[in-house]
Amino acid sequence: MAVVAERAFTSRSTLQRIEEGDPNVGIGIYAAVLNALGLLDGIGDLADITRDTVGQALATADLPARARISRPSRKDSNA
Repeated sequence: MAVVAERAFTSRSTLQRIEEGDPNVGIGIYAAVLNALGLLDGIGDLADITRDTVGQALATADLPARARISRPSRKDSNA
């Protein structure tokens, strides 16, 4: 634990708070710990919209049930 804290440039108590799931720890500290553990490559997956099934379902629910294309009105040209 001390080695990871040292490599992440944080204290052991902050590392312990991360392990306990404390939501008050900043995202930068999480990134530093992931980097110290060699797991930083997976952080790009956190914001990958293709993995967000809930967000996709909510976005789909907001779509209109039927889309209509407006066409210009037909005017008789028999004048």
